[in-house]
Amino acid sequence: MKYVLVTGGVVSGLGKGVTASSIGVVLKACGLRITSIKIDPYLNTDAGTMSPFEHGEVFVLDDGGEVDLDLGNYERFLDIKLTRDNNITTGKIYQSVINKEREGEYLGKTVQVVPHITNAIQDWIERVAMVPVDGQEGPADVCVIELGGTIGDIESMPFIEALGQFSYRVGAGNFCLVHVSLVPVLNVVGEQKTKPTQHSVRGLRGLGLTPNMLACRSTKELEENVKEKLSQFCHVPAANIFTLYDVSNIWHIPLLLRDQKAHNAILKVLNLESVAQEPKLDEWVARATLYDTLQDEVRIAMVGKYTGLSDSYLSVLKALLHASVSCHKKLVVDWVASTDLEDSTASEAPDAYKAAWTLLKGADGVLVPGGFGDRGVKGKMMAAKYARENNVPYLGICLGMQLAVVEFARHVMKFPDADSTEFNPNTKTPCVIFMPEGSKTHMGGTMRLGSRRTFFKVTDCKSAKLYGDVNYVDERHRHRYEVNPDMVPAFENAGLQFVGKDETGQRMEVCIITEPRILLVLHHAS
Repeated sequence: MKYVLVTGGVVSGLGKGVTASSIGVVLKACGLRITSIKIDPYLNTDAGTMSPFEHGEVFVLDDGGEVDLDLGNYERFLDIKLTRDNNITTGKIYQSVINKEREGEYLGKTVQVVPHITNAIQDWIERVAMVPVDGQEGPADVCVIELGGTIGDIESMPFIEALGQFSYRVGAGNFCLVHVSLVPVLNVVGEQKTKPTQHSVRGLRGLGLTPNMLACRSTKELEENVKEKLSQFCHVPAANIFTLYDVSNIWHIPLLLRDQKAHNAILKVLNLESVAQEPKLDEWVARATLYDTLQDEVRIAMVGKYTGLSDSYLSVLKALLHASVSCHKKLVVDWVASTDLEDSTASEAPDAYKAAWTLLKGADGVLVPGGFGDRGVKGKMMAAKYARENNVPYLGICLGMQLAVVEFARHVMKFPDADSTEFNPNTKTPCVIFMPEGSKTHMGGTMRLGSRRTFFKVTDCKSAKLYGDVNYVDERHRHRYEVNPDMVPAFENAGLQFVGKDETGQRMEVCIITEPRILLVLHHAS
């Protein structure tokens, strides 16, 4: 097994995840099989209980793992299906070591960060790297590891120590370190500054890791004298220094790496030159080029409560982007804070209220994603009502579906008290109820999570046709509440048809409005 480690320096948010994914894409295009691991140094066991405002989207895997959003990048870029073990956290490592200590596996030894924690990290990497994730048998050729955070963070120190040991454990020719760093341009001077990267590399070396190559983030391509300066002071060959400058879309990143021969540098370090081929990225070139030429706009109103951070809905955005490019449309997402649609905002902040409704009414389609808690729920329901009454295509995901069902019950079926028990436990018309298998005392990992099969009960409905006239579809779920199965007959008599259900027929997965015509498509999946 060969390993490529991607670290980051200077500042966070440089795009290590996209860089790691792009490295995987280029190596895969060379004919190699790739797997990925993301290391997150936080103490949480997983990302499931984190606020989207603080951490961005919680990405759900087939096996129900709630993980970092970068694993979504890996899956989309590399066409692989990862497991919860492909996301390592401090919490998981310490928990596993403490469990072993309680079971007496350390034979009375004093349990310490070195060697017990560091060994646990290395063992975890080696074990998970051998698990195939591309549908083929046997282990992959290369495992791309991304270390989250920034070099120098105190919480990542055990991982850096472990990875330093790991580089010697696997031996020369099996480990390649790519350091992603910032090369800023000061507007006053107008020149690219190398000092932040120099300090970052010096810190990395001081911690026992030596970079084989630098991936420099900058607004423009690195100048040759800058590259030479970095090579001299960072002790990295100029041929191993690449620029990841700002591009029009992220599909260009693998092409940047290919054009700068990054694959050759990595293959040389890993002794894979003899088994690899020249990368074939024709599909990537076509998609990146097509995106840049799109002119015909499609406007989608994204009505949510985490609209201040686009990473909160990253998978939904990526799905919209892929769909729009496939339809040769230029995607324009209008972010609508659901609270701004509510009547209270009309009196407290009339300008925000007017702006939100203007965006909603100007959209070609309305999307209400999932969420937790009662803030902004009224606004989301108003968006569903507007779409239903004005024949605007509507997609509700998870909570977006539940609220559309509640809205239908209130305004079409004339049940003014209709609600979800999540927001009103004492409602007389519980349209959405708590799942029996859920937990009301423990938040982490207790929802309906992971890939579940949805069977289309009406095979000629628009939802089934959108999936390609299939009888069933597997989608990933993340929710605690469900449509009340006892109310389904009444809903269907009123024109809200549940065309997709689980294998038991008790979980309502997909519903559409059938009269006077199909106005609403909803999918109860994350």
